[in-house]
Amino acid sequence: MAKSHGVRTKARKTRITHTLNGEEPGFDFLGFNIRQYPVGQRKSGKNSGGKPLGYKTLIKPSKKSIEKHKKRLSEVVTKHKGAPQFVLIQNLNPIIKGWTNYFRCGASKEVFSELDSYLWTILYKWAKKRHPKKTGKWCAKKYWNVNQSVKWQFTGKTDAGKVITLLRHSDTEIVRHIKVRGATSPYDGNLTYWSTRLGRSPEMSARVAELLKRQKGKCNWYGLYFRDGDKMEVDRIIPKSQGGKDIRKNWQLLHLHCHDEKTAKDGSLCTKQAETGPHGNLSKQGSSAHDKGGTTEEPDEMKISRPVLKTPRGGDSLA
Repeated sequence: MAKSHGVRTKARKTRITHTLNGEEPGFDFLGFNIRQYPVGQRKSGKNSGGKPLGYKTLIKPSKKSIEKHKKRLSEVVTKHKGAPQFVLIQNLNPIIKGWTNYFRCGASKEVFSELDSYLWTILYKWAKKRHPKKTGKWCAKKYWNVNQSVKWQFTGKTDAGKVITLLRHSDTEIVRHIKVRGATSPYDGNLTYWSTRLGRSPEMSARVAELLKRQKGKCNWYGLYFRDGDKMEVDRIIPKSQGGKDIRKNWQLLHLHCHDEKTAKDGSLCTKQAETGPHGNLSKQGSSAHDKGGTTEEPDEMKISRPVLKTPRGGDSLA
């Protein structure tokens, strides 16, 4: 196939190497370095039979990628040596966010911490050059804020008075790539699995899909996994009757029966009953209704199994 399409490897950029032993073990690919490291039995990888291999494969940002990123950070800082602090932060943040999001799937935590130390050093030099007659303590107090969670935060104020903070590489969460379950396909109709994995689905509202991914496919009440065909409802963790707000961090996804149990326990059941119509049916503003079988359902509750694709609905009712 390679011959028919005229595709050939470039000899200058190609080499055969060992990933564990040799003078330069491992290889670089798409900015990552792939290499195996000798380790003890506890940290060792295992073969298909469960036997320790004596080494562990790690995929890290390559040295070239790290040096290139450091150079870019340094160039931006040098270019803005006379600019206001917030302008420098606005130019650094997209670079830091983009680089860390690309490498977050590898073993990058130590590299992120090293880059934070490097960035602190060049920013400290940037501050000292602006105020050569001031002490280091004075410069640190002027350009950095100290708090309990993060000792040093490089912050500045815009012309409108808005506080803007420099992103830290180490604040980016490492997200490991999870293999797709065997014999699973996006076309098999298992929306629960794919919404949990991807956080989106053409047959499910964005909010439900987002919650499935955030909760890793588990119900927040008993911690049981959602299965294909299960009925789910979006719930406020703190009910509206108790001051709960309709915001992301106050949402959770529950099984239908778990939602009913939680609603009865937190005392918001009376609110649901008050919202029903005079004949016991749900009014337009209500949050639950009884179908013919006596099952309580959300009006916009997403049923997982459908024979055809439908567009996402406008929203999900909340208890």
